[in-house]
Amino acid sequence: MIRITNTQVWVHDQEEALAFYTEKLGFEVRADVTMPEMGDFRWLAVAPPGPDEISIVLMAIPGEPMFTAETRGQIEALMAKGVSSGIFLTTDDFYASYEQLKSRGVEFNEEPEERPYGIDCGFRDPSGNNFRLTQVKELAGL
Repeated sequence: MIRITNTQVWVHDQEEALAFYTEKLGFEVRADVTMPEMGDFRWLAVAPPGPDEISIVLMAIPGEPMFTAETRGQIEALMAKGVSSGIFLTTDDFYASYEQLKSRGVEFNEEPEERPYGIDCGFRDPSGNNFRLTQVKELAGL
């Protein structure tokens, strides 16, 4: 059986991202390994508390030889527009989760809205990655 274990988002600063994901979103560190033999490459993975196997890797944008300066600049431009990634978070109690995140300093760029699939709103992390916070309602026929 094949499973998803990690996904990644590009981040400008791994320490800033780590603080946001752990202090504001309440995630926990799943891996934080620096590999000196690979130019101090850092594998930093976080996830919501619990037994889920899926983690988000907070990946610094590499330079040469992996990415040229032009490619790195293109990634940074997409991040600034908020189109380089999208992460969907679900909750069983939307308004409690929304208020908890706001109280921790998460700045929402959209107010909660009732939609055909549930309650939904958006925010971005310090690097510009888009998030959706949603309480999905049961859809007929599924």
